[in-house]
Amino acid sequence: MAGGKMKKDKVRSGAGAGNQHYQGGLQFHKSKGQHILKNPLIVENIIQKAGIKTTDVILEIGPGTGNLTKKLLESGKSVIAVELDSRMVLELQRRFQGTPLATNLKVIQGDVLKVDLPYFDICVANIPYQISSPLTFKLLSHKHSFRCAVIMYQKEFAMRLIAQPGDTLYCRLSVNTQLLSRVSHLLKVGRNNFRPPPKVDSSVVRIEPRKQIAVSFKEWDGLVRICFTRKNKTLGSIFRQKSVLSVMEKNYKTFQAIQQSQNQMNEENETSGSGMNEDNEMMGMEIDDDDAEEDVEDMEEEEEDGGDRKEGSEFKEKILGILKEGNFEEKRSSKLAQADFMHLLSLFNKAGIRFS
Repeated sequence: MAGGKMKKDKVRSGAGAGNQHYQGGLQFHKSKGQHILKNPLIVENIIQKAGIKTTDVILEIGPGTGNLTKKLLESGKSVIAVELDSRMVLELQRRFQGTPLATNLKVIQGDVLKVDLPYFDICVANIPYQISSPLTFKLLSHKHSFRCAVIMYQKEFAMRLIAQPGDTLYCRLSVNTQLLSRVSHLLKVGRNNFRPPPKVDSSVVRIEPRKQIAVSFKEWDGLVRICFTRKNKTLGSIFRQKSVLSVMEKNYKTFQAIQQSQNQMNEENETSGSGMNEDNEMMGMEIDDDDAEEDVEDMEEEEEDGGDRKEGSEFKEKILGILKEGNFEEKRSSKLAQADFMHLLSLFNKAGIRFS
């Protein structure tokens, strides 16, 4: 396990899950972020807190030489291990070859961010810290539902995942992760539990995906991204920025153009009453955002001088009016809870303002 510079080909998940640290004769390099977990009690603790059932299919990311893999195979039904380093893949195959556990182990060699993850019930992983964010959201967007993921992160990243409104580390990551899942901290793992010790401490976090969310995640993230550009500034000052207003106004005009086009299509379909034909199929295709934006830009070019400034001013007043309606002008993102962001998004959407 390593810090922020951990490489993908390191020994990760729970090396040291027994009385001896199985290394298979491999040489590990600190310069490459290869740090072996040497405390077997921590591995046992992870297994216990994961709540593995005997019927569980377990996804393990970064199995290394297989110390944690062995414990997982003994606890669940089967293990699917995703490993990038070909040396580790060979060691896993050699270690379990000819044992009763071999039939329950499937090894996938590849980059976990690029492979198509199969069905699993629970994920247990010690991951390269530089892929913490993309991997977390890849898991949360997995096409198959799963019960939970128990993951070892760099301590500060873990604290951001569980941070609450008002906490110093509360950020866009906190808000987005907690929209999609229930997150809880399980245990801290000091750097001295690894050999050689990394430069940072670690934490194990449990993530339980929510079955349903009441909003489009792209819409949600679009709003939250703007709000957290300066999380300690008031929303009134953030949404007064020209750069923010410019992007929002462009999205607004694009959405209006798409809505108008769709309404025209619906009217023509109702008038014809002839069902789907080749022309209607073309009309029913989604409008490309780039084309819609070009149409809007063409219309803007035809406006008289000063029209853009006037329209921009009107749009600014529209945005500030929405903030005022919800009493958000003087509020700060660092203090807003999930319900607050949900309310703000609903006010914008009601006014035809979209963020995706």
